[in-house]
Amino acid sequence: MAKEILTRHLRNRVHHRAVRAGVQVDDSVVERLCLYVHLLMRWNSRINLTGLDDNDVGIDRLIVEPLLVSQFLTPQGSLVDIGSGGGSPAIPLKIAVPELALRMVEPKTRKAAFLREAVRQLGLTKTAVETARYQQLMARLELHEAHDVMTVRAVSIEPKALRVLQTFLVPGGKMLLFRSSDGDDISTDLEAPLVWEAKIPLLEGLRSCLVVLRKLS
Repeated sequence: MAKEILTRHLRNRVHHRAVRAGVQVDDSVVERLCLYVHLLMRWNSRINLTGLDDNDVGIDRLIVEPLLVSQFLTPQGSLVDIGSGGGSPAIPLKIAVPELALRMVEPKTRKAAFLREAVRQLGLTKTAVETARYQQLMARLELHEAHDVMTVRAVSIEPKALRVLQTFLVPGGKMLLFRSSDGDDISTDLEAPLVWEAKIPLLEGLRSCLVVLRKLS
């Protein structure tokens, strides 16, 4: 009974925070997002996957931000997430856009093991986990220009890194960078083929934004 109450409370919280941010979410999506959060909490007690705060801040950062960004994704597209860690934003994005093909890149073995378990438990299709640094994937030519969208959160991005990362995007593809509200760590003076496209506010309470870069044809 206690577990059912906790689950219902989490479900209501996720739904409330999403609606508050202006996102309409189906009950089935909320249900799977809650399953992901429960799984994350269980694993987080054994290994340090992410700073999962048991409050609205944690829900906003891990769940609501990706839900906001999911509105910019094409359902039949492909997404590569760099430094996936505990699975956010990649897994909530996949839950919100189930037809999306997803590749998560995580170099740490134990975190990659969690991602694979989450994929299994949540029944995510068209989803792959790469236990590698993104630099190592450069040797796999089939991954070059193979993704429509790239997401990056909590990973330091330098100009040299951007030059490498754009290799995995198709011409016209977009890089979505989850940053603080100023986004000042991403220079607007970019090297071709990347160009600055937009900075989109996400959640005022978190002072967060999405920096969007586009790869020219």
